[in-house]
Amino acid sequence: MSPTNHTVVVTGIGATTPLGGDSASTWEALVAGRSGVRLLQHEWAAELPVRIAAEIAVEPGEVIPKHQARKLDRSAQFALIAAREAWADAGFTGRAGGASGTEGPVDPDRLGSVVASGIGGVTTLLGQYDILKEQGVRKVSPHTVPMLMPNSPSANVGIEFNARAGVHTPVSACASGAEAIGYAIEMIRTGRADVVLAGGTEAAIHPLPIVAFGNMMAMSKNNDDPAGASRPYDSGRDGFVMGEGAGVIVLESADHAARRGARVYAEAIGQGISADGHHITQPEPTGRGIGAALKNLLDGSDLKPAEIVHVNAHATSTPQGDVAEIKALRNVFGDDVDHFAVSATKSMTGHLLGGAGGIETVATVLALYNRLAPPTINLDNPDPEADADIVRGEARALPDGTIAALNDSFGFGGHNVVLAFRSV
Repeated sequence: MSPTNHTVVVTGIGATTPLGGDSASTWEALVAGRSGVRLLQHEWAAELPVRIAAEIAVEPGEVIPKHQARKLDRSAQFALIAAREAWADAGFTGRAGGASGTEGPVDPDRLGSVVASGIGGVTTLLGQYDILKEQGVRKVSPHTVPMLMPNSPSANVGIEFNARAGVHTPVSACASGAEAIGYAIEMIRTGRADVVLAGGTEAAIHPLPIVAFGNMMAMSKNNDDPAGASRPYDSGRDGFVMGEGAGVIVLESADHAARRGARVYAEAIGQGISADGHHITQPEPTGRGIGAALKNLLDGSDLKPAEIVHVNAHATSTPQGDVAEIKALRNVFGDDVDHFAVSATKSMTGHLLGGAGGIETVATVLALYNRLAPPTINLDNPDPEADADIVRGEARALPDGTIAALNDSFGFGGHNVVLAFRSV
């Protein structure tokens, strides 16, 4: 099919997070300002310098049959759970090409899967290596390689729903999930697919990643107050809190959605992507790279700054990153930033790494759909350099009319991705 410029909409959402086992319970907790961060109860965590994390609220073993779960890394389990919810929420049943439901079938050759992970099957890799050392070669699972592959979540989602238009896995550290959604938007916009399941997943709560991040001085060590440890924009912030889970959305061409009478949550306006070219872990301090992504978004779409009323910020709770993002918004939008209701939902979910862009897109879309911006919790003493209208204390109503929202995601290596959505 020749390149076109299809309008893209969101017709389904799904999630499994530290706040809830689905998108509804996660959204309820976000609006209520509840934290999913807890003290780790695992024996292995007892002597670690960082003993807090935002573990999943509902274990995947409660949802996925045991015979299937043992062949899937935890990250792929999360992705399947979120994708199944999003698929059903969009009004589809069964696999593409084999189910007709009330809305009709989906052509598998026009269905894609783009689900990202920043780290992939790290718990499988490390766990199976321990088995090799302790129990010998015959005890290593024959499923190890398919489980540890970073593309395993996207591939398993693609197999589950018979997606044959393309199965892709961007790996861009903590920007991975957002980049996946941006890629999916382009698949539909340019005519490669009619429907795409897209998002991000991560399952890296394990002693090695925790110790490694901790030794980088990137993680909060506030073990005495887990729920208060993730505090974006607060002057006392001391690093991020690791989370786990997945967020997946169904993206669809507006024409395809209209033909089957689908409920539409929002229009997916587009993406802006850039790279800092600065440092492997530190953000460019002036926000230049982030600003470039924002400008690319504006230049490549019909988004008007006056439409933007909400930003789901990357805001990990690190001293440098939080400020660089606000500087970039100011540099690009100037005084318009004073009218953006900024939410830092990592204050509640922790940082889902490659899954962050997925769950935060779910939050951004639901904020537009419900016209309600979630609060940022633990913001007791605002950093004066974070010069923005940050939603604090309780959720804030968003205005009527046509409005738009941004979802920002940035990652080690200088990856910058900004997504934009518009109310319908």
